[in-house]
Amino acid sequence: MHIDRLLGRAAERLSEAGSASPRLDAEVLLGHVLGVDRTWLYTWGDRAASGFERARFEALVAARAEGHPVAYLIGQREFWGLALATSPHTLIPRPDTETLVEIALELATATEGRLLDLGTGTGAIALAFASERPGWQVTGIDRIEEAVALAATNAERLNIANVRFLVSDWFSALANECFDLIVANPPYIAESDPHLMLGDVRFEPLSALVAGEDGLDDLRRLVKSAFPYLRPGGWLAMEHGHDQAERVRQLLQAAGYLDVASHHDLSGQQRVTLGRMAG
Repeated sequence: MHIDRLLGRAAERLSEAGSASPRLDAEVLLGHVLGVDRTWLYTWGDRAASGFERARFEALVAARAEGHPVAYLIGQREFWGLALATSPHTLIPRPDTETLVEIALELATATEGRLLDLGTGTGAIALAFASERPGWQVTGIDRIEEAVALAATNAERLNIANVRFLVSDWFSALANECFDLIVANPPYIAESDPHLMLGDVRFEPLSALVAGEDGLDDLRRLVKSAFPYLRPGGWLAMEHGHDQAERVRQLLQAAGYLDVASHHDLSGQQRVTLGRMAG
């Protein structure tokens, strides 16, 4: 069967299954099986797939039709131009989180400094920042050992040397350390949020998604506990839900942070809020 026909049938099946991007999903999955990019698929659409290739592709399409995330099926997701290995132990890096990276880079005006990424997962934020600021020392922490191992593997494969990854429950492994900038994409979804039953989120670890009845438990804890680990004048920047910006600003202001402000993501939602320690 030719590639064009394979893709057309797969896209139709994924559309019927409810995929928001059926053709793209099919192309990414087939490109993974064949070891080629999407441009190659367009150029060589009349090429016949082997029986083995077709069987592998159809198995992946079946899994995607059941809702399994493409990033888990192919074991990879691009973030900030970096190809990151993924696993079900971590959240899938999303484009909206690049907003947090952009803000961190804007705040990192000095040639040298120290950044801490809390709940690093795949290492996406830490690695994106470290790749742009080679003079900074970057630390990523996560309480899940498999996540830390995955992030370290990503760093090694991408040859990013100015970053380290540690197993730590929040700040527990960071005694007497201070940072110029702390960033975090913590859990911020409410326990009863119906979105937990939709899309890719169904397959991602709940511990990285849910934070109490209102989704703010981890943000509250972070705002209160970050102070001792920030240098005077240092910044805390956090990603949060699209409807949580005002409450996060209130948390920061009540804790004594200065210059509190929220920033919009690619879709125009207030997605990142930050504050500065006095100094």
